[in-house]
Amino acid sequence: MPKVKTSKSASKRMRTTGTGKVRRNRAGKSHLLSCKTRKRKRLLRQGTVVDGANLKRIRHLLPNG
Repeated sequence: MPKVKTSKSASKRMRTTGTGKVRRNRAGKSHLLSCKTRKRKRLLRQGTVVDGANLKRIRHLLPNG
């Protein structure tokens, strides 16, 4: 049986919390920022948790953590 490999691109973008949730950064903060409001950019700075619909797919990418 081969080793289970971690997706390195996913591991650099997401972290697993102690309770098993997966934290990620929000998308949309790299360019075209002048048309976005100050409030919207402030909310984009905050991280968020991966929702349950995508959690199974993300756990497949991050089998070891």
